[in-house]
Amino acid sequence: MKKGIDGDWDVDMSVLMGANVANEVAKGDFAEATIGCTNEANGLKWCKLFNTSDFAVTAVKDVAGAELCGAMKNVVALGAGFSDGLGYGGNTKAAIIRIGLKEMQKFCQLFYGDRNIQKDTFLESCGVADLVTTCFGGRNRKCAEIFAKGVISGSPKAWDVIEAEELNGQKLQGTGTCIDVMKAIAAKKAEKDFPLFVQIHKIAFEGSRPETIIEINAGSGYY
Repeated sequence: MKKGIDGDWDVDMSVLMGANVANEVAKGDFAEATIGCTNEANGLKWCKLFNTSDFAVTAVKDVAGAELCGAMKNVVALGAGFSDGLGYGGNTKAAIIRIGLKEMQKFCQLFYGDRNIQKDTFLESCGVADLVTTCFGGRNRKCAEIFAKGVISGSPKAWDVIEAEELNGQKLQGTGTCIDVMKAIAAKKAEKDFPLFVQIHKIAFEGSRPETIIEINAGSGYY
């Protein structure tokens, strides 16, 4: 996003990401956020601007890392939604979240190794916290649950139909990101390094059954 906006304008860009679902923020529930910035001075300015008693903001000198976490967490949320649609419990979802976080880190290392992405960024609100809240309450999880239930019941719904029926004009991010992530992985012939991302794509777009989400434990190297 920053690369697209910057252009030739020589504008320094920061990003605000994190575990802050909009309707909860609007209610005044406590939430955190992460500012991804290019320098500490800018980060401090943004923190002073956004920090309130119920909205805590911290800064990381890692624009790319914050942005990538915000994008890829939506792919993992699809897997979490498939798990929910199957009726699996917290143990399975926790495994999907854990493996998803590892694959997010690996993806950043493989494709953005020259962007100085910081390991600690994944432990900030834009990282693991946003991943957790999205996998439990986000729109991508919700729609993936409906998708899985439709397949299981024999009455599958297309993603665009689910989006139109459930999101009141909002858009799914996870499906589009999943396609882009899979294109990148396939171009590098790195499928064996991303068994969860690959399986999520297979279920979402290649006709694999939702039940196969747990097949990532076979020969994945995670166990």
